[in-house]
Amino acid sequence: MEPQWGARAADAEAAIVRRHLRRLWQLPGTQLGVVGWPPTARDRVFGSWHYWWQAHLLDTLIDAQLRDPRPERLIHIRRQVRGHHARNLGRWTNSYYDDMAWLALALERAARLAGVRRPRALASLCSQLVGSWMPESGGGIPWRKQDRFFNAPANGPAGIFLARYGEHLPRAQAMADWLDDTLIDPETHLVFDGIRDGSLVRAQYTYCHGVVVGLETELAVRTGESRHVRRAGRLVAAIAEHMAPGGVLRGGGGGDGGLFAGITARYLALAAHRLPGDRDAREAALEIVLASAAAAWDNRCSVDGLPLFGSFWDRPAELPTAGGRTARFASGAVHASEVAERDLSVQISGWMLMEAAHTVSVRPG
Repeated sequence: MEPQWGARAADAEAAIVRRHLRRLWQLPGTQLGVVGWPPTARDRVFGSWHYWWQAHLLDTLIDAQLRDPRPERLIHIRRQVRGHHARNLGRWTNSYYDDMAWLALALERAARLAGVRRPRALASLCSQLVGSWMPESGGGIPWRKQDRFFNAPANGPAGIFLARYGEHLPRAQAMADWLDDTLIDPETHLVFDGIRDGSLVRAQYTYCHGVVVGLETELAVRTGESRHVRRAGRLVAAIAEHMAPGGVLRGGGGGDGGLFAGITARYLALAAHRLPGDRDAREAALEIVLASAAAAWDNRCSVDGLPLFGSFWDRPAELPTAGGRTARFASGAVHASEVAERDLSVQISGWMLMEAAHTVSVRPG
């Protein structure tokens, strides 16, 4: 394995810290990630902040702390948690179950792996995710409140969280079974986006596959049941065949899509490291992570000696400039900036990928 992935992850972290991390509203002991670089005046005051992007920033700070434990990074982790709560106006929850699942995952890891504990936050988020289970309506849990769109992006991360937290393993297994029964394409074994009013929404996004791989891997480890091993291995093979042309994970552009491939890399790294009983799947997951990381690194821009990653890892990154269309929230999603590399989501995703490559290089399956 190549030893440089730790150094590359450190450079990716340094780029985020330098370009994006700022105190929230001059409140002591807080920080968030500015959502664009170069930032607009609105960005600088966190007029937009994108709850779920910040949850992934927290999660990736925890990855970095596992790679290279440092007291100053623990300060960043604590500040990020406080900043999230403050910018969400003193609440941990919002109206989107997928958003809440991502924050729950990050806070659970912060407590377990970094000692930054917010038990009331976790209890509140868990209550939301457990209470939204709606088998009588065709779910699954829905994407957001007052909605009946049951999708992989909500059920996948919620299931991973519930597998790890408290006494909710049976519910996590029920979620995995629902996903497998409802959203898996029987021909390709890929994951459909969701189901609305009994009809499949047939779009297929990389991160849907990442979260299902992560859930099945987590359950395989925790239960030892063969169905979870089989499903995870089958899905890793489907990702390799359909979602990673030339071995490199397919990009999702900017906006919310900027995070898609990074999330998939995170959970492929989990499978490469922890999936029991399927060496072929572990090796395939490892190869995708490392090939994607090599491509993203080779195609990066360098700004003041630090990387700026592309929104598609298999093509050269474009350097963003001030001006042009910025990322905007509409119809429940954040749409990309004119130059996608401007978006914090894209840069977190590249950093997440470097951390995943480091993980599989030092702890191969």
